[in-house]
Amino acid sequence: MTEIETHIDIDELRKLFLFERLSDDQLTTLAASGRVRAYEQDEDIVRQGEPAECFAVLIEGEVQMISQTVSAGTVAMPRTSQPGVYGGATSAYLGDRAPLTYQHTLRATAPSRVFMLSARKFGYIVTEWFPMAMHLLDGLTSGGRMQREVIDRRQRLTALGTITAGLTHELNNPAAAAVRAVGELRSLVKRARRQLAQLTEDGIPPERLRALIEAQEACTVQLTTQPKRSPMEIADAEDELGEALEELGVANAWDLAPPLVTAGFTIDYLHKIRTKVGEEHTAGALNWLTMAIEIAQMLNEVTDATDRITTLIGSAKQYSQMDRAPFQQIDVHELLDSTVAIFRGKIPPGISLVTEYDHTLPPIPCYAGELNQVWTNLIHNALDAMGPEGTLTIRTAHDEDEAIIEIGDTGHGVPDEIKDRIFEPFFTTKSVGEGTGLGLDISYRIVAGRHGGEIKVRSVPGDTWFEVRLPLREAAAV
Repeated sequence: MTEIETHIDIDELRKLFLFERLSDDQLTTLAASGRVRAYEQDEDIVRQGEPAECFAVLIEGEVQMISQTVSAGTVAMPRTSQPGVYGGATSAYLGDRAPLTYQHTLRATAPSRVFMLSARKFGYIVTEWFPMAMHLLDGLTSGGRMQREVIDRRQRLTALGTITAGLTHELNNPAAAAVRAVGELRSLVKRARRQLAQLTEDGIPPERLRALIEAQEACTVQLTTQPKRSPMEIADAEDELGEALEELGVANAWDLAPPLVTAGFTIDYLHKIRTKVGEEHTAGALNWLTMAIEIAQMLNEVTDATDRITTLIGSAKQYSQMDRAPFQQIDVHELLDSTVAIFRGKIPPGISLVTEYDHTLPPIPCYAGELNQVWTNLIHNALDAMGPEGTLTIRTAHDEDEAIIEIGDTGHGVPDEIKDRIFEPFFTTKSVGEGTGLGLDISYRIVAGRHGGEIKVRSVPGDTWFEVRLPLREAAAV
């Protein structure tokens, strides 16, 4: 239960930093307009969402401000016992534009005495007593809100641009490979048809033609089952086969040798083909066989390219979580891998990527799309810190009921004097126009507020680590 006191002495009001410059007449008016209320420990002074009717000022005791937000969940400010701190209807001076409900909860964390002033009276006093300050506060409130909205939009667009550039770069290579392979296929198929027609005109018997086709099918299978050979071994095999083809009178022997060797063609196999199709048809048969093998190679390239494109699209879907429920149990390694896949085109050639995953880590309850934004911000900062050369390390582990994800770099490090500020909104060490100062602030709100986790940094020059801890229990995360 709370206890209401009938009045407050103006000398007690004067001790509060908020009212220290007021005249006796102003303090008397203020004391007559408000009341003192006593609160027990853990009792709410004002509650978020209820009508904003009072402006509250701490006289003695201890209070804590708590806000429920959409983007960051529950955000609790540090407790304070400083007399004069305030909360409640702090924007009442805006009049009709002031929020109709409390935007936060103010809770007594110890037995406290609080001066309560009606929102209407507080708004009137600020407007009448401090007209210039009221206009400055009005402009600051409106301008700050607009600035935050603009920078938030810019941050999202910057992240989207980074993702799009990386994905476009990665898709370009397999797409170009597929286009090139299809172009070569058209020419090869046309030439193979003509060669087959020439063999028929030369009178090759049907049974020998069938034997040639069976040989081609065997070579196609061998394309994907060949043991790995060194460049020197391949060159020696091509020389040996080229000389054997020349001895048989094959005009373009050295053009045929490389693709035949790739398919595992040997001298013994050459003699078998010669026996199966007849000596008079050997040159034409080998030309057609080489074209058929090259067609199979081109088809394999097209398959590999389209598989790569499918994999990248899958990574993009995993990254964006556009086909998933907003809250789910998921393997954090899938999220990390999809983010790295999106970033692949943005990682300079001189930077090595090392992953050290603890695959015993169980799935974590999370908002997957939001965590991907955290990994994006941390990896982007790590790459910026290293420049063209360095080592980016991503590792995971778990400690009892927490998942641990660490992202490290070998960049210039975070100076000790700013470590306590890097998670503040708008704080950035980048040049003007290169950073908004919101990346780590957003990451902190997602990890701490949205998931009930923790994010911290440890850094010396050449060895910086951002450590994210996330609860493995769903109740804690929600």
